[in-house]
Amino acid sequence: MNKRLVLLLAALASALGAADSGGQLRFAIQAEPRTFDPHLVNEDASGMVRFLTAGVLIRLNRQTQKPEPELAQSWKVGQGGRTITLQLRENITFSNGSPFTAEDAVFSIQRVSDPKNLSPVGDSLRAGGQPPQAKVTGKYSLSVRFAAAVPNCERLFDDLAMVSALAPADPRVALGPFLVKEYKAGSHLLLERNPRYWKKDAQGKALPYLASIRVEIQRNRDMEMLKFRRGELHLIQNLDPDGFSRLQNAGAEDLGVSLNLEMVWFNQAPQAALPAYKKAWFQSREFRQAVSEAVNRDDIARIVFKGHATPAPGPVSPGNQFWSLKSLPPPFRSPQAALARLRKAGFSLRGGQLYDPTGQPVEFSIITNAGNKSRERMASLVRQDLGALGMRVNVVTLDFPSLIERISKTGQYEACLLGFVYNDLDPNSQMNIWLSSSGTHPWNPGQKKPATPWEAEIDRLIVAQAAEPDPIKRKATFDRVQQIVVDQAAVTCLVYKNALLAVQPGVKNVKPVVLPPNALWNVERLYLEGDALRASR
Repeated sequence: MNKRLVLLLAALASALGAADSGGQLRFAIQAEPRTFDPHLVNEDASGMVRFLTAGVLIRLNRQTQKPEPELAQSWKVGQGGRTITLQLRENITFSNGSPFTAEDAVFSIQRVSDPKNLSPVGDSLRAGGQPPQAKVTGKYSLSVRFAAAVPNCERLFDDLAMVSALAPADPRVALGPFLVKEYKAGSHLLLERNPRYWKKDAQGKALPYLASIRVEIQRNRDMEMLKFRRGELHLIQNLDPDGFSRLQNAGAEDLGVSLNLEMVWFNQAPQAALPAYKKAWFQSREFRQAVSEAVNRDDIARIVFKGHATPAPGPVSPGNQFWSLKSLPPPFRSPQAALARLRKAGFSLRGGQLYDPTGQPVEFSIITNAGNKSRERMASLVRQDLGALGMRVNVVTLDFPSLIERISKTGQYEACLLGFVYNDLDPNSQMNIWLSSSGTHPWNPGQKKPATPWEAEIDRLIVAQAAEPDPIKRKATFDRVQQIVVDQAAVTCLVYKNALLAVQPGVKNVKPVVLPPNALWNVERLYLEGDALRASR
């Protein structure tokens, strides 16, 4: 046979094989994953990897917002939410071929519940201040008992990755649709199809359709935009307002108000390496409330987000229709009232500089993540607003891993501008935020006991709502949590962002939703145009 013909046939076979393989989806994240251990995730990049690679017992359908069977084919809640029994699917294996049984499920629950592991997921599973008790009841069955009733307890399992008892932190041993193939820091993360993934489509075709996913680590949003325009990236999640304007006619979509909140908080940890006078400011309710009153949230929504955001009166977005506290008035802004509040607390304004009661000039730094233009601009506007009170505010941008290190471990910061990303509507998924003992409690993490009476009250209420079977009473209890957060200005709520994204028309089966991961929640069913698999949809 002609050598040229052989080469052409080989190329054709290769192309057909690539088409049948499902192709490679490409998108970018703005920060390095801090961990590949799915039980230690506390930031977006690692959370994305967990979603794409980990298997869970019960999955929250991001479109219907209802729990659905995953590795557990069925479950039964008993005693008003004090127990849940789960029946696993049989003959499912991890990506390395080892079987998945109830032993692994119980091990996973025990691992996140162990306080020594400081797992944010474990915070959500605690009820009545106690971790759950998980027990194997058969090779493919288990029971979980909570110390107190947990309404809608099945929703808690959405973030609880099932890991192998033999290799709990190995990202190559997975139950999800993809597994980690390669990681090059500062460059990219390559995920490949899990050849032993258990799901099939209606025609019996193995999922996922995609052969692989290349996740680029790209802090420069302009470069991300350029690559999207060139067709080198298939989608942009969490599109910023500038990017939305530039891609408005090229695949950008505004899904409306999301669940996510942008905010500022002060370091209130008593053990923080800060001067005593600064601790006094940050631990002062009057100081925090004055800061909140001085910030112009309308400007942030209009200037920074170009109208794709809503000024935030409290910690829960109106996108969470049932759980948000609708009685909260619109955010109150009055620099005059803020200055009067500070003067009443002993502060004084002299020569354009604010001084505290001991004569110390009020000056502090706000840290935020470098490369996030929206947050850098928000911090700049906050600095201007507080400057009108005579406060000198410095904005410091850090790479995301360094920022997380400071706020969650070292405590070496004064104030932080960051966001809450909610993956579920139910307040039980927010336990790791509001409980004072949690390692991700923003302003003073990991408290052995609540440092303030109002934090103790939040602890009591957030635990009480989790055990209340009546949804109306439970709502009233969580409303009180939100009211305390606002009254104490525990965090200065800024805006609720809209969910903005962009998707190339060649990506099929995309059904964007406001809950993250907005365009990837059904990733196992995504495919690329021209893929031979499309005939099976």
